[in-house]
Amino acid sequence: MNPQKQSYIDGAHEGITNQTLQKSLKKIQNGFGHGAMHYWKSMPDPELRKRVKARRMQTLAHADIVLAELAGNIRNRGGNVYFAATAEDAIKYTLEVAEKNNVKRVVKGKSMTSAEVGIDPALEKAGIEVIETDLGEYIIQLAEDTPSHIIAPCIHLNREQIGKLFTEKLGIEYTDDPPTLTQTARKALREKLLSADMGLTGCNIACAETGHVSLVSNEGNIRMSTTMPKVHVAYMGLERVAATLEDQQGMLQLLTRGAALQKLSTYVSFTGGPSEQEDPDGPEEFHLVIIDNGRSKILGDPDFREVLACIRCGACLNICPVYGKIGGHAYNSPYCGPIGAVVTPLMQGINQYADLCKGETLCGACKDVCPVENDLPRMLSELRYRLAYGDSKWQVKPHNSTEGFVFRMWAKVNNSRKLYGSLLGMARWVMKGRIGENGMISKMFGPGKKWTKDRDLPPIAKKTFAERWKTEHKQNRPEKTQ
Repeated sequence: MNPQKQSYIDGAHEGITNQTLQKSLKKIQNGFGHGAMHYWKSMPDPELRKRVKARRMQTLAHADIVLAELAGNIRNRGGNVYFAATAEDAIKYTLEVAEKNNVKRVVKGKSMTSAEVGIDPALEKAGIEVIETDLGEYIIQLAEDTPSHIIAPCIHLNREQIGKLFTEKLGIEYTDDPPTLTQTARKALREKLLSADMGLTGCNIACAETGHVSLVSNEGNIRMSTTMPKVHVAYMGLERVAATLEDQQGMLQLLTRGAALQKLSTYVSFTGGPSEQEDPDGPEEFHLVIIDNGRSKILGDPDFREVLACIRCGACLNICPVYGKIGGHAYNSPYCGPIGAVVTPLMQGINQYADLCKGETLCGACKDVCPVENDLPRMLSELRYRLAYGDSKWQVKPHNSTEGFVFRMWAKVNNSRKLYGSLLGMARWVMKGRIGENGMISKMFGPGKKWTKDRDLPPIAKKTFAERWKTEHKQNRPEKTQ
């Protein structure tokens, strides 16, 4: 993964000021986010989420056995399986496959795992052309941008911006008509698909029992990417596996509901080996790259293992109040929103990505909307705990020693009514001269500057609740009778 391009705070500010993004985020949260919440409350099979979650955790507990079965079944069908311990291993293996097959052009299906690994720049460095075939990802690639949502990569762009982009990159006359723009992209992509040497995709869910990889989309391009080129390479995080076909079915049901409120996506493809002799469609070679890249460490920690049950539907993004304001670019990761705020620090460094887990509200909406009921707020709290006190297992250093000292002092103040009252009186005196005409404090000093930079601060009340209670209680106390 490339280093962060901008700070979390700068990225958040940029997202908040992007009016196109704000409009799109509001629309997707009011639609998919609230829609998913409503569906989970009224779904015909209310126990489905709990059953799928239980099976996910059981599968993860026996991941070595399940993955071995998956690999064996794919190899029996003539496919190749490679276990990549790191992103570098996955890149090296892919480049070797490309070199062996004299690959000059790669067409890609939508894949966050490939972005995690960083395969695109590696292929391009080797002189291989890489084309994203998902429409949203294709737009992002043309713009030399990064996605801002898991299932809607270009929600930060409007059709006028896309029209100008297509005029500049594809040489067409300007139009902002969506059907025309879609047909233009379709024509350009078909030419690439017909002449591609390799297809590279991700994996939504693999089934160990049958030895198949499933790919879910609402466009046909991902299916063409797996059947038209002579070589198909699929990237799969080691957790993206179901033990049985029944387990896979349950996961697919929840995935499409959580992602876009669909009973089933337009295209659900199953692949797991080279094409049969009597079958005219399909690759001559199939390679499944099962990627660890830090997942084993997560699997070995009972506090964070649960996050591997995630089915990457994006539902948590569609309800999160933080993501709903700042968008995906602020996270500096292929995984954004609440799931990204947990996964990215664990995989890339808790200290390096401390702002992600500290930026979430812990409101619990992500847990409520998650198809598998992952307790992301609990895991976010666990990450904050490690940042506060350090953790040798995860190589975490205390994030801010000054902050820790302040909170320890605050705890002592809260345990002393006399000290608390004295400091409260002092604070009232300090703030008295800073109250504006609107009755609010718009400019503080010291650490308070950061708070009032973007918001006003209400002044401390003239009387605390305890002081008011004491006065009111005294006034309303009935007189004693002789």
